Amino acid sequence: MRLLLSSLALLAAFQLAGCASTGYRADAEVGLRPVSAGVGSVSGDLAGRPGVESLIDRLVASGDYDRGTLVAILSRVESQPWIIELMDRQATPSRATGPTGAWTRYRARFVTPESIANGVAFWRRHETALERAEARYGVPPEYVVAILGVETRYGGYLGTTRILDALATLAFDYPRRAEYFTRELESFLVMCRNEGIDPLAPRGSYAGAMGLGQFMPTSFHGYAVDFDGDGHRDLWGASDAIGSVANYLSGHGWRRGEPVAVPARATGFTPKSLEAGFAARYPVSLLVSRGITAVNPLLGYREASLLELDATDRYEYWLGLDNFQVITSYNRSTYYAMAVHQLAQELRRAKGEGPILTRLGQEGSARGLAMAVD
Repeated sequence: MRLLLSSLALLAAFQLAGCASTGYRADAEVGLRPVSAGVGSVSGDLAGRPGVESLIDRLVASGDYDRGTLVAILSRVESQPWIIELMDRQATPSRATGPTGAWTRYRARFVTPESIANGVAFWRRHETALERAEARYGVPPEYVVAILGVETRYGGYLGTTRILDALATLAFDYPRRAEYFTRELESFLVMCRNEGIDPLAPRGSYAGAMGLGQFMPTSFHGYAVDFDGDGHRDLWGASDAIGSVANYLSGHGWRRGEPVAVPARATGFTPKSLEAGFAARYPVSLLVSRGITAVNPLLGYREASLLELDATDRYEYWLGLDNFQVITSYNRSTYYAMAVHQLAQELRRAKGEGPILTRLGQEGSARGLAMAVD
């Protein structure tokens, strides 16, 4: 049951919760100056901005906040023009006519001896939570750990931008995606209200992603779980982050015990003659007819994505299966999902867990089995 709290009561709740918890609920010194409930307009960087009052109206009508508290919060927003500049600089990559090594460079950012060693150490520290997550959600530990490694270096770098500022800047200064980020800002404020978090405290990415798993606020509401049983969903705590990532993958269709991707040979295949990428799914029979075959037989799989990786001096080909598609729901990028997959495989080897036995009969190795075009 939601309670309509006064400004003073809600601000006190933020501070008391902060004193009693880990993560950003412990960061109470960033508190707000209370204002009289229902009095005044938003001042500061958001003063007079279109959309601010309607956001306040929706949150007040839903019972999540009173107007005075929201005025206090939004008046403390500091717009960050550099975020808009960074978003505008993100250009669509040009189409290359041959291999450029883009995949090799991308992989080298995430699949390194240091990352593998740190990932194994993280796995060992949190083995109990990872085993519980696998039992409950069916997601192997190495994939949860790999996502946390790619996202935040296992919690080593969580981002330094205040989430409230990032989301408000993108909601009110970035018209191209204003609707999306306004929804995320609204979800963030509801999350803070529900979890007793001072909304001025959390920091993360410049786009508003939070915690070890870099969840956006709407993903928090859909998939974050209280995995350590303390009564709060804390994305900055390892246990809750592990359970939440596993729940996210499970909720997007992870298939327990099935493989993610397998390397392929491309004999006689002409690059670019078929569209490649995680969304480019084809009947396996069509791929075989074009000269693309899995290194290990795809027993029982009728469809797969054609994955083309731009290595240093050649294209590498893989076939992405259903669980590969699930990883792309986390980040819609072939390279991202493949980096997670290959890091996961290396983590499993380094920890000495042995290969995953699947209906392919053998594991799909991440080490050099993807073949160049013949």
